[in-house]
Amino acid sequence: MRAQYNQLVPIKKLLPPLPAQSGTYALLLYLPRKTRLQIGKLGAFDFPRGYYVYVGSARTAGGLRARVLRHWRDAKKLHWHIDYLRAAAQPVRVWHSTDARDDECVWANSLLRASNARIIAPRFGASDCTCATHLYFFQNARAAVIQQINDFQNEEPA
Repeated sequence: MRAQYNQLVPIKKLLPPLPAQSGTYALLLYLPRKTRLQIGKLGAFDFPRGYYVYVGSARTAGGLRARVLRHWRDAKKLHWHIDYLRAAAQPVRVWHSTDARDDECVWANSLLRASNARIIAPRFGASDCTCATHLYFFQNARAAVIQQINDFQNEEPA
């Protein structure tokens, strides 16, 4: 059975559509100015102004709702790589799937194939897998949104 993916969801409408079950998600973030950030033990990186898509999974209590809403909050303990970027970048949109498969690496690797995607911080969010990264930079939101929707909504189960 093919996974069902939601449309772009504004923050005001996030709580109702996000299920408290496991799944894969992608966050679109906007960084308003070039910023040098220390990303935990991963290192320091120069993040250009623009849009970033971060791919993750939620497999613990509270599921997608808890994980995505944690990322959306401004005040939090810095734990995951995304928390360090999120301290400087604003969340814009989220996509999610509750497909039983763990699609985090599939989604991340689909972004790697996008010609307009750039890796700014190698291994970002990918310390527990072999992916190049789980964070991709796009110069503008239109490119990020189109690529994300096309890849995620057209991905067929293996």
